[in-house]
Amino acid sequence: MDVKTLKVLVIEDNQDLAANITDYLSEKEYSVDYAMDGVTGLHLALNVSFDVIILDIMLPKIDGISLCQRYRQEAEEQAPILMLTARDTIDDKLSGFAAGADDYLVKPFSLRELEARIKALKRRHEPSVAMLQVGDISVDTGTRKVRVSNREVYLNKTCFSMLVMLMQAAPNYVSRQEFEDKLWGDFPPGSDVLRSHIYSLRKALDEKGEASCIETARGIGFRITNKHVDY
Repeated sequence: MDVKTLKVLVIEDNQDLAANITDYLSEKEYSVDYAMDGVTGLHLALNVSFDVIILDIMLPKIDGISLCQRYRQEAEEQAPILMLTARDTIDDKLSGFAAGADDYLVKPFSLRELEARIKALKRRHEPSVAMLQVGDISVDTGTRKVRVSNREVYLNKTCFSMLVMLMQAAPNYVSRQEFEDKLWGDFPPGSDVLRSHIYSLRKALDEKGEASCIETARGIGFRITNKHVDY
């Protein structure tokens, strides 16, 4: 979805902060709705379709944790939730995640970082295409079956997700940061972990004696190629 069509709900009782967020996102051509309390925010969240919800924890009438829990229980269409709070302890974060939040941003924060988190959340929640094909490599995202020519390939969950990202992006590159945002969110492992998954994916997909189907460009990222596909 293009950024211009992203619809964001901001539930925040601090008028100055809410105005700053709304003005900033509106200038970036997001569509923004705003609520100052939990009751109004929950009503909007349940009755209007949003791409991302920005939710403060300390709210009047219904607090953010309770609102998040009720939204996850009652909403027919589920939007990703980014929680805002002045609390930065691990217990507070775990409480937010347990309630159904997808990401967590501690005040004060940069509006540029807020926008980056919104984009990452939207990417992570994009519905996947049922069938993907690049040359001899095919993926059924419903059954999670992967085939290379006539050979069925087994991939673990992480490698499967990486392959889907590569095939959806083809012929473009997927950066290391995009992989980390999609797979691990705010807690990425060391670079050796991603490198080991790339190695495992290559080992599973590559035909013996052929060049690797995953191309690396230093400083840019990775892309999937195939000898029968001319980019």
